[in-house]
Amino acid sequence: MERNDAAAQARETLLVTSSEQAHRIREAVQQGGAAAGGLHALVDDALRAGPWSVTYYRPSQPEADLRVNDYFSEGYYWWPDPANPDGPYIRRDGEPNPNRFLANARDLKKMCDALLALGAGACFLDRPECGNHAAALLDAWFVAPSTRMNPHLEFGQAVRGVSSGRARGIIETVLLIHAAQGILLLEAAGGADAGLLRAVRRWFADYLEWITGSAKGRAEMAARNNHATWWTAQAAAFAIFSGNSAIKRMAWDHFRDYLVPVQIRPDGSCPQEEARPISLSYSAMNLDGFAVICRLAENDGVDLWRFETPGGAGVAKACYYLAPYVADPPNWRKPQTHPFDAAGFVFPGLAGVGLESGALLAAYDRLPRANSPWVQFIDLVVRLGRR
Repeated sequence: MERNDAAAQARETLLVTSSEQAHRIREAVQQGGAAAGGLHALVDDALRAGPWSVTYYRPSQPEADLRVNDYFSEGYYWWPDPANPDGPYIRRDGEPNPNRFLANARDLKKMCDALLALGAGACFLDRPECGNHAAALLDAWFVAPSTRMNPHLEFGQAVRGVSSGRARGIIETVLLIHAAQGILLLEAAGGADAGLLRAVRRWFADYLEWITGSAKGRAEMAARNNHATWWTAQAAAFAIFSGNSAIKRMAWDHFRDYLVPVQIRPDGSCPQEEARPISLSYSAMNLDGFAVICRLAENDGVDLWRFETPGGAGVAKACYYLAPYVADPPNWRKPQTHPFDAAGFVFPGLAGVGLESGALLAAYDRLPRANSPWVQFIDLVVRLGRR
């Protein structure tokens, strides 16, 4: 499917849901109850916020000669060296540096949260004001020449004295999956400006070209941990959104040929994540990425949930392996230097629906729910997707 088929393809799949599933969610939400009240509150917050742009806040001492429209961030776990305070930063894994430049990453998150909330408000609550506000947010971040983000991440997760930007920074744009989901809900609700949406899809197509064709993008694709998982989730989601069937198929192949064989053992463990100081957090985050890929593929008519390597490794085993620990973290016996917060993880729910597993759904039901647009939206998808 070529790019000019993007809108038709996206309307059919709507990423992690389908048109038919979205209709069921709409009917349930409009019957009222706690779900409707919580969604209205998220929409109200989104309507009061933004717009945002990478141009609004710039780093005072960047590692490179940035253009004003370039996204910039600094590595999470890099700190000044006590033995050489003016020298290159050193890594302290699992310890985020609160003084790193956060403005662009912070605003990206706010923008993506708002777009998903506004899309849900337009599609499920019939709130027409959501479309107008979303248009302002989309124009500022993706379209207007003076404020749009350049569609690359050459300067993501820079490290002072070490690198002006690293491939690892691409994981920060996982949040754009949430934005794309919100845009599709806005489009499904009707009334969105077609010209604006074409321009936004062009941005996503350009960014997809960068993450699949640039040196940094190819390096992230070849990572041996959660970075490759979430790279694949982004490639698949942005390919669906922009109508690039070749890259979508490549994502499914990469899952089968590389992600599962490299990362998952036959017992379901993911050694690269378990080696980290916050191993339960990273393991759960990685499985969230695998679950998103499987859900996207499921809506595309491809069953990756039940795929196994010849040695017996697969995502289903990984979900069964980890879900009990996410539901009951004190039973985890591997490194976890900070308290584990299960409220943002959704893989047991998506896997429970995809695998028709009562055990996984029971684990999901035990988890707290973060009051974020993504977690609340996925909760609607899970609860209304059960058979």
